[in-house]
Amino acid sequence: MRRWPLLLLLALSAGVSAEEWVPVCHGYGCVAQDEVVFSSLRLRLLAGRLAQARDAAGEREILAAVVGDLYRWAGEQSEIRNDRGGNFADGSMPGRMDCLDHSTTTTRFLQLLMRRGALRYHRVLPPVSRAWLGLVENHWAAQIEVLAAVGGEERYVVDSWFVDNGEPAVILPLEEWKKGAGPDV
Repeated sequence: MRRWPLLLLLALSAGVSAEEWVPVCHGYGCVAQDEVVFSSLRLRLLAGRLAQARDAAGEREILAAVVGDLYRWAGEQSEIRNDRGGNFADGSMPGRMDCLDHSTTTTRFLQLLMRRGALRYHRVLPPVSRAWLGLVENHWAAQIEVLAAVGGEERYVVDSWFVDNGEPAVILPLEEWKKGAGPDV
């Protein structure tokens, strides 16, 4: 009977190390989705990089590159490899993504990392939008929040829409982003 706790622990750890399937949106407005798979080895590598963070700011810095890696790996398996920053640089290429596609997919990537215990200083929140001239919601991004247990509840956007597929995501304080901060694309 003493083997049950050990077997349970092994079973639970096997679940964490398994490969993960994630749907990625593209086609503007998430009209198309492709299932991509991330190997347990690749996910452990990302978790190892995130584990090097010593505080929330360090985790955000590493997280930007990790999100870029997830997009690059997803691009190896889907047409999102053609996506370029903004909405115009990729023309009519298959796999192009608008901010709705990015905010949804990036949120899924962040939830995957959180579910696997790779985020120690942040939690994932639903995507957030900002309005143009305070009237029309015109841009969406994934959102994270610093855990209260590690010093605050500051919110940040993780915005992969600004960059070409596979490049590090842009992470900005929510309030700055809401005022229009971010690269000009």
